[in-house]
Amino acid sequence: MLSGQIGRLAAAAGAVLLTGACAQAPGVAGVSAQSPESAPPTQATQATPVVTATIPKVAPSRQAPVAPPKGDAPVKVPPPKLSKHTYTFPVQGCRVSYQRKLLTLPKTTIWAARGCAFVAPVSGVVDEVNTRNRWVPTTDAGAHREGRFVTIIGDDGVRYLGGHLDAVADGIRPGVRVGTGQLLGRVGSSGNARDTGTNLYFAISWKTGSSSWWVRRGMVNPWNYLDSWLSGNRTLSPRDETMALRGRLGETPRCTVQCTSKKVVKPTKEPEEETPDPITVDPT
Repeated sequence: MLSGQIGRLAAAAGAVLLTGACAQAPGVAGVSAQSPESAPPTQATQATPVVTATIPKVAPSRQAPVAPPKGDAPVKVPPPKLSKHTYTFPVQGCRVSYQRKLLTLPKTTIWAARGCAFVAPVSGVVDEVNTRNRWVPTTDAGAHREGRFVTIIGDDGVRYLGGHLDAVADGIRPGVRVGTGQLLGRVGSSGNARDTGTNLYFAISWKTGSSSWWVRRGMVNPWNYLDSWLSGNRTLSPRDETMALRGRLGETPRCTVQCTSKKVVKPTKEPEEETPDPITVDPT
């Protein structure tokens, strides 16, 4: 009897399995087994919700302004190197002043006390030296107006003149090599500076023969270079400007300014001897 009941239960289970194999799976835990592509759209997927919000206004800050921190001391940056030459101001050891504008000639007058050092503005070779003060006011010869002077031809190819000297330094003669800042002479008032304050006649030009004295008196305005050597860049060179001007004018351009000397008029007869005025003596 028991074996008959077991047989009926096994037959019923087989019928259930056969029926399930032919039917569509209902899904898991009540979730439809239909594919997402064939599922009908819902109301939630038909419209995108819009979110709105109110951004509160920020009240201006009433905090006191904060002072910025103090910076460090400025860092000194060396000026750019503009040439391979190093220059120095031509008067050393004294307070100076000088003209920064063109007067009669392209040169400058550096006012300084008598005896101040005139030094080589750049290394080079001594070109001309005049140790005698040949200037006299009656003739005012152009070649003698600078009185005692020294010129050098710098290693930059430029000629530098220092005139109105009180004295030329020992050992300074043509052909001697000098270094930047080497003593060439002492500031004075020789030449046509006799009736003015002591000063250095400073001029920039190029090398010519000694007969072309008007060239050495100055061809290039020097004050921009003096400004730089005194307080700025000691490598600012007048070479380019000087060589360009020589290229335009030639090595020995003709004299155009203060070229003639005064004519000396010789008396035709001996002057008469002057009779002194009578002197009245009070006998009392």
